Amino acid sequence: MKKRSSVSKEVLKKIKQITIQTRRLLRGTMAGDSRSALKGTGFEFDQIREYQFGDDVRFIDWKASSRLNNLLVKQYIEERCRTIMLAVDVSASGIMGSENVLKRDIFAEVASILTLVTAAGKDRVGLMLFTDEIETYTPPARGLNHAHLIMQKLYSHEPTRRTTNISAPLKKLAQYKQKDAITFLISDFIDTDIDPKLLGHVARKHELYAIRCLDTHETQLDNFGFIPIEDSETGERSLLDTRGATAAINSYLTQRLQEQSKLFKKKGVRLLEIANNHTFISDLVRFFKRRMHY
Repeated sequence: MKKRSSVSKEVLKKIKQITIQTRRLLRGTMAGDSRSALKGTGFEFDQIREYQFGDDVRFIDWKASSRLNNLLVKQYIEERCRTIMLAVDVSASGIMGSENVLKRDIFAEVASILTLVTAAGKDRVGLMLFTDEIETYTPPARGLNHAHLIMQKLYSHEPTRRTTNISAPLKKLAQYKQKDAITFLISDFIDTDIDPKLLGHVARKHELYAIRCLDTHETQLDNFGFIPIEDSETGERSLLDTRGATAAINSYLTQRLQEQSKLFKKKGVRLLEIANNHTFISDLVRFFKRRMHY
């Protein structure tokens, strides 16, 4: 597997490309962002305006009122800072790709877009990268510099382990103190041992989204005859005979996805599907903006 330096020129170029593309989609649509103007205390001064019946007299600006011979009050902006958590699969199954792009790059791009939109909305975003354990954790924070730090980790982190265990991020999320975080679990979800009880617990504690990114051949396999295959997580190799078995293989793949989708629905997990054979950035930005009311 090719090593990726922590802040290589390739990584910086990719970050710049995604930033520009996401910014174009957001331009002119973030008016009002996540802040609401209130008549009262807040975190940021907004404006001085004329006094209206019901305004708190403590916020009357007496100097300005005297100077302009009109009763004026100070208005502030209260910020509603929300927390977005991104849990991203970096296991070895992500190195697969049949459409000139690896799944792990799709995972990173999806997470990067969510990070940039969150930063534009002035909310906090945190990151955990996982295999069968938590590889790295970045606490939630705000700002474009923090967003770029997260993107660097998404594209530069080299995992120490290979296998997938969805329970690893779920356990971390279950221990997370903030109960109203909006969490995106980004993976191919090729894990036959997802703990339903733990999944349900996290979905009740947080607003949980599963973003399932699969290669086209993981949902539908064509008849290629004999093909050598290797499990990217275990290294196990075998020869697969697709002649006459394609229907059975595709039936299994369909059934697995259907059962997984039913589990997510039953436990209150919202499922988003992303394939690696079409443009998804604009759809993802629109979805997230609607959800966050940006």
